Amino acid sequence: MEKDGSAPVNPFLALAIAEAEAAGRRGEVPVGAVVAKAGTVLASAGNRVEEWADPTAHAEILALRAAAKAIGSPRLDGCDLWVTLEPCPMCAAAISLARIRRLHFGAYDPKGGGVDHGPRVFDHATCHHRPEVVGGLEESRTAELLRAFFRERR
Repeated sequence: MEKDGSAPVNPFLALAIAEAEAAGRRGEVPVGAVVAKAGTVLASAGNRVEEWADPTAHAEILALRAAAKAIGSPRLDGCDLWVTLEPCPMCAAAISLARIRRLHFGAYDPKGGGVDHGPRVFDHATCHHRPEVVGGLEESRTAELLRAFFRERR
């Protein structure tokens, strides 16, 4: 237990939160992602959509690409993805194609999510791989990162 009586944050989620915070400092929507396998980080990334002028440069996509390159395979069998926000439909489809074993995410995204909201990509018959999904981890903390980011821009 932490000093305040709460459970310690998972180290992979803590790294994803750090990536989200760094993305926010760069002026990006603060989302971070980490791909890990057998207790080892293969890749981590934060959003770079604005910096790279690339609508696909979401944290999840960047982390999946880097992890695939690190292991030399487009299939990330046995890998887990930790992300600070419920993945959008594009990222959910990429997670399925990468064969991620387990998806862990922080804040839910009722407007843009593609896992528990919106199109629920993993529920479709055409989805070839459905990862185990654990949502709502550190939800208040990860949601506050996003609220604070958008509050400063309004």
